[in-house]
Amino acid sequence: MLRYLTAGESHGELLMGIIEGLPSGLTIRVTDIDRDLGRRQVGYGRGGRMKIEKDSVKIYTGVRWGRTLGSPLGLMVRNKDWDNWRDKMSPDSAFLNTANPVTRPRPGHADLAGALKYNSFDIRNILERSSARETAMRVAVGAVAKRLLEEFNIEVMSHVVSIGGVFAKVPQGSPKELARLAENSELRCADHEAAKRMKKKIDEAQAAGDSLGGVFEVIISGAPAGLGSHVHWDRKLDAMLAGALMSVQAIKGVEVGSGFGAANLPGSKVHDEIFWNRKSGFYRKTNSAGGIEGGMSNGERITLRAAMKPIPTLMKPLNSVDLESKKAFKAGVERSDVCAVPAAGVVGEAVVALEIAAAMMEKFGGDSIEEVKRNYNGYMKNVMRRSGMELETEGVRGK
Repeated sequence: MLRYLTAGESHGELLMGIIEGLPSGLTIRVTDIDRDLGRRQVGYGRGGRMKIEKDSVKIYTGVRWGRTLGSPLGLMVRNKDWDNWRDKMSPDSAFLNTANPVTRPRPGHADLAGALKYNSFDIRNILERSSARETAMRVAVGAVAKRLLEEFNIEVMSHVVSIGGVFAKVPQGSPKELARLAENSELRCADHEAAKRMKKKIDEAQAAGDSLGGVFEVIISGAPAGLGSHVHWDRKLDAMLAGALMSVQAIKGVEVGSGFGAANLPGSKVHDEIFWNRKSGFYRKTNSAGGIEGGMSNGERITLRAAMKPIPTLMKPLNSVDLESKKAFKAGVERSDVCAVPAAGVVGEAVVALEIAAAMMEKFGGDSIEEVKRNYNGYMKNVMRRSGMELETEGVRGK
């Protein structure tokens, strides 16, 4: 089983992550992880925190001389802003009461529900962990999962589809080309004309003290048919992927393939017809299912879209009520983004990569990367035979 945990607070000393279930012998490069950490921090509309932090990972356990050992892999990302919060966030009881308690919950945040659930009289105990700062470690952990998927030619990419009601025209082409176009945009949008209009919307929102949300798409290419299962609800691949995306801060909706659009069309316009030839085996000319049927990957590209609500911290504060005095007030303002949809796409890549990697290890599990590859190759040869494909690697034809 591949699983992970993160720990740490927004203004604490560091963020930690542990990944368990990686096979031994997998090459890990810190530069790959740092690259994705950097991608998470950029984007038009980001706030002041990104000017303070420049995230970089350090690997503490589970890797020797650049390769995994099969034991838990431990990661750490330091918070540079810790220097300004040492006393206020210290785990040492000697610093008790060095900071005034936060008693004013902000609308749209975990503040009020968390304070009531955990019986906290200082909302900082809630907001520090509920902060999207936690996603920095999920991106780091996700980059490791991408490294595993790379061994099987599975790629995960994302791009922004809409911001503030401005919709991109997604160019036709390969995911690689789509990724290239997206990464050359400040908003990670492959439609550069739409990106210009999105930037104008962000500028207008900033001037008004407001914020904007949007939609990003994650595409997984190269995933084999058969990940996930139809036999139980908690083994369905689409359920796991949707849950992972919904776990990202500020995500309020997820679509697989044509998603909600399919609800407004007749079945003849929705379901992907199946075709066959000897070179490709079974294939489809459309992909309304988003690469998943019956809770399992079907060999087509897996496409997911996630809707991010506008950032709830506004420079033009909303009404709220004090937790203790019950008096009305205008919600407090801390450093915040105007729009973080491009960054959310990078986080989406990470959590999706982790679920695909977990599904791969469940299906082809082994204690070393060589064993996993043997299991994978054996399965794929059988799939090719069942599909009646030419087995070029063996010089034989499928039956």
